[in-house]
Amino acid sequence: MAREDKLKAQTALLRRAVERLEVALSRPKDEFVRDSAIQRFEFCFELAWKVLQTYLEREGLEARSPRSAIRGAFQVGLLPDDAQWLEMLELRNLTSHTYDEALAEKIYAALPGALQRLQDLLHRLETQGLAPGNSQPA
Repeated sequence: MAREDKLKAQTALLRRAVERLEVALSRPKDEFVRDSAIQRFEFCFELAWKVLQTYLEREGLEARSPRSAIRGAFQVGLLPDDAQWLEMLELRNLTSHTYDEALAEKIYAALPGALQRLQDLLHRLETQGLAPGNSQPA
């Protein structure tokens, strides 16, 4: 699969995952919804950093970790240099500890901001013609 096609396919998967996170966050909060939203955030973050990785490869750069993908996206201007992206990485790293109720609440409280950043990334990708079915602008 060509890098461009791979990037479009990954962007489509990310769009679907972000939409599902948005649905989870729109529901009245209870323990099940909280835990579901955290799981959906995990999916979104993993897809987002993979999209960043592929985007950077297309630009001739290498990113072998989420942190290097985020920093690379700052460097090429795909993402604004926003410390919140690195904080999202830290949140993602904490999600395996959601058995701790206080930590689960902290993560859940940060998800609306994470959703906004993920939606912004999608908008930036899609305005570059990376939505499925779009061709790259000249």
